[in-house]
Amino acid sequence: MEKLRALLQKIDGQGYKSYKQLQGSYHFGTFQLTIDHVQGDPFAQPSRISIQLLAEQHNLPDNLWNNRIRQTALEDFLGREVAAAIRKIVKGKRGTGHSGAIEIAVNGQKILRRNAVLIDETQLEARLLFALPGSGRSILAKEAAVMFFEELPQIIASGLVWKQQTHAKMKQHIDQAEDQEYLRKQLTQLNAVAFIADGSQLPRHSGINDRPLLHGVPFKSPPELKCHITLPHQGTVSGMAIPTGVTLIVGGGFHGKSTLLRALEHCIYNHIPGDGRELVATVESAVKIRAEDHRSINQVNISPFIATLPSNRKTDPFSTENASGSTSQAANIIEALECNCDCLLIDEDTSATNFMIRDQRMQKLVPDSQEPITPLLHRVRDLYEKEGISSVIVAGGSGDYLAVADHVLMMDNYQVLDVTQKAHALAGNKPIEQQQKIPFQKQPLRHVNLETNPLPRQSQIKIQVRERRLLEYGNKRIDLSQVEQLFDRGQTETIGLLLAWCHRHDPQQKMGLIVHLNDALQKVEQEGLDFLFPWKTGHLALPRLYELAAAANRIRKN
Repeated sequence: MEKLRALLQKIDGQGYKSYKQLQGSYHFGTFQLTIDHVQGDPFAQPSRISIQLLAEQHNLPDNLWNNRIRQTALEDFLGREVAAAIRKIVKGKRGTGHSGAIEIAVNGQKILRRNAVLIDETQLEARLLFALPGSGRSILAKEAAVMFFEELPQIIASGLVWKQQTHAKMKQHIDQAEDQEYLRKQLTQLNAVAFIADGSQLPRHSGINDRPLLHGVPFKSPPELKCHITLPHQGTVSGMAIPTGVTLIVGGGFHGKSTLLRALEHCIYNHIPGDGRELVATVESAVKIRAEDHRSINQVNISPFIATLPSNRKTDPFSTENASGSTSQAANIIEALECNCDCLLIDEDTSATNFMIRDQRMQKLVPDSQEPITPLLHRVRDLYEKEGISSVIVAGGSGDYLAVADHVLMMDNYQVLDVTQKAHALAGNKPIEQQQKIPFQKQPLRHVNLETNPLPRQSQIKIQVRERRLLEYGNKRIDLSQVEQLFDRGQTETIGLLLAWCHRHDPQQKMGLIVHLNDALQKVEQEGLDFLFPWKTGHLALPRLYELAAAANRIRKN
C-alpha cells in the first residue's frame, strides 16, 4: 500500500501515461488490490482493478453459496452492495473526462450469472472500473490517493465484508433466488408453462424503467387455475399455473394483456427482492416471438408456414437479406424450435396480421392456390399436439383463436378471469376450415458463417456493444433490437465473444450451428465467463442459447 502511495506522489503532475507505472498488486492489510489495466487518457474506457479477499477476510459462510443458484445470487447481492456503496461514498467528477468515477457492472432487476463478483473456496474477488483522475493530460495524484486510500477501503468494508446487520437481507436475496429456481423446475410436474403467485406486482414503472409501478394492482389468480406450491424457504404460496397447451389472453385495451405477457417473457430469469415478480416463473426455454421486418434469414425451413413464394422461390430452406413480417415471424418460430423452445409467447400487436389469421371471407376471396401462407391459427394446435410446443397468445382482435385454445384468460383492470367455458361456447363445435398444410419437419443441420472479415492478418474479431441490443462484430452490425429477451448489455458482449470463440475453434461448424453454440455455453458453465478474454474483465453476463443463436442467425452476408 505504501509503495502505491509513493508511486502516486512521484508521478503527480506528470503526463497521464505515467499512470501505467501503477499496474500491479498491492496489499492493503484487509484486502489485496490489483490494478489490472491502466487507461491511456481520461476520456478512454476507465482502468480496470480487482479486489481480492481471502476467506478469513470476508468471513462469508460457505452455506450461502453451496450450489450454483445460491452462488450466483450471492455474487449478485455483493455486486449490488458494492454499487450502493459507490453511490454513497464516491464523490462527484474530479477532473477531465471520466475522472474519479468508480463502477461495477451489476444492475437491473434480474439475477444473472456475471463475472463482476466471483467467489470460491479460496477467495472473493470484485472487479471494478476505476477512472484515474487527470486534468487534461496531467495526473491528479492527490485525487487518485483519495480514491485508493479513502473511498475504496470504505466501499469494500461496506459491500464485501460479512456484517451481521446485512445477514437477513443477504439471506433473503439468496433464498428467494433459490425459491424462484425451484418454482421454475416444478412447472413440469404441474404440466404448466408458467406460475404467477398471488400478490405479485406485474405492471412496470414505464416502458424504459423495469422497476415495479407504485400502487400497481396486485395479481390475484382465478379460482379455476389456482394451485399451491411449497417452496424450500418461503413455504406454501398460492397462485395461477398457466397449463401447457394453447392459452389465449384476451380483454379490452389497456387492461393488462401485454403486461401479463411481458411478465412471462421476463421471468425466464430470477428477480431481486422488491421487484414484484419474485415468485413469477416461466419455463426457461420460452421465447417471445414477433414479426421482424428487414431481418436477414439464413437457410431456415419455413415451409410449414410459407409453402412457396412467387417465381417458385423455395422456402425449404429459405434465405433473404430483407425479410417481410410474415417470413420473419415464421423464421423466428422455426429458429426457436431449433433451440428446443417449449413455449411460444406471442402478442398480436407485434405480429404480422397475415401470419396470425386468415378469416373465412378472405379465404373465399383469395383461394388457397394463391395464398402460400398457412397462418399460425391453423398451426398452433399441431405445434402442441404433434411437437409438444405450448403457446401463450395475446389476442384481442380475432375471435377465431377461441376455437383452437385450451384456456382463455380475460384481463379486466389487471385482474385475470378464466372465461374458457364461455369462449368455447361462443366458438361452437365447428372446426376451423384449414387449408392444405405441409407437415412439420425437423430443421436440417445448418451452418452459418461466423467470419466477419476475410483478412488473414486479423487474429481477433473486434467486439463492441454500442447499445444494449446493437452488437458490432468485426465489420458487421448485428441488430438485436427485436430480440426482446436480451436484457443486459453484458449479455450482448458475451454473445459477440462466444461467436468469435466458435469461429476460431471450429470455423467449419462440423457439428452444425446450434450444437456448436450450445457447446460454447457448456464451456461457460464449466469454466466461467473468464475464458472468453485473455485478460481480466468484470462486465460480462451469461445469455441463453436462443439469444446467442439469434445473433448468429442475423449476421448478414453483405
